[in-house]
Amino acid sequence: MVTRTVRTVLAAGTALAAAALTTVFALHADAAPIPAAAPRAAAVTLPPVNAKFDYQIGAAYPPPSGVQVVSRDREAPVAAGLYNICYVNAFQVQPGEVDWWKANHDDLLLKDRNGRYVVDGDWNEILLDISTPAKRTGVAAVVNGWIDGCARSGFKAVEPDNIDSYDRSQGLLTIDHAIAYLKLLAPHAHGAGLAIGQKNTTALGTRGKAAGLDFAVAEECGSYDECGDYTDVYGNNVIDIEYKDSSFKKACTAIGASVSVVRRDVNVTAPGSGTYKYNAC
Repeated sequence: MVTRTVRTVLAAGTALAAAALTTVFALHADAAPIPAAAPRAAAVTLPPVNAKFDYQIGAAYPPPSGVQVVSRDREAPVAAGLYNICYVNAFQVQPGEVDWWKANHDDLLLKDRNGRYVVDGDWNEILLDISTPAKRTGVAAVVNGWIDGCARSGFKAVEPDNIDSYDRSQGLLTIDHAIAYLKLLAPHAHGAGLAIGQKNTTALGTRGKAAGLDFAVAEECGSYDECGDYTDVYGNNVIDIEYKDSSFKKACTAIGASVSVVRRDVNVTAPGSGTYKYNAC
């Protein structure tokens, strides 16, 4: 299944300085492997069910009135007084971070049999290599460092994106690799006091929850008639983002009385952009 995740490259046109990004990465360049069985923290709190939500992974801005839950990129500040979910591209490399990965962990970038990087063409993102226990441990050492940063910044949960990168891996990765890798991220997130969500992909069935995932963030489940696949596993602990008026209305009718459903523009822009859209059931 082709990923439907909407991302923007924060390295372009944001207020984040390149030097600050380099500093954050440097903190984790030589990080020790992360244990797979960190204890679950008692302080983990799931997002409030059916709360008004805003999806701000493209740009951070003052949330609309009544919003209780917001999702923002891991390098964005949290929204004061709200439940903040930290967006982490955990299975692929943001274009602005390629040089760092190549310089520090080129062995953790997925390559084909000819030594060429395997790239998600839709987003121009190199896939991370989670094909072996050693590779997964190495990647988790970096990503779990980012998760720790989310906790320090005041986020309450994390959404690791591109779980289904195996679909774009030229057959080099499998769903079993993804599950095994999630088993390194989920307990670490819990140990840091964060809930962790399943981002998209209904193919996991109940395996994501069994791996330690607590809730779901689904894009366009109304458009693809998948909302029930998420609520069957996570109950009302589901957040849905729709990018078309028709599918937004459909999702509101189907699940809007019990879970969070929002309408956003496909580039998740900020108010004043000319393309900004926001609505909630």
